[in-house]
Amino acid sequence: MENIRWGRRIRSFRKLKRVKQVELAKELDISVSILGQIEQGKRVPSEEQLSEIASILGIEVKELKGIKEGE
Repeated sequence: MENIRWGRRIRSFRKLKRVKQVELAKELDISVSILGQIEQGKRVPSEEQLSEIASILGIEVKELKGIKEGE
């Protein structure tokens, strides 16, 4: 279930920042298929990938993790 939340959060931020799936995949040096699996919750992103995704989208890793201020 946690994987699905990761994926939804990544997809939401990606769309909010108007970054296409193919663009994000290229920046991460992964296939669009793998990114799709991450967004669907079928694959868990590594901590390194989370950090890269956050950097590319211009957000903090804690935002991707759903951690609120003070936690």
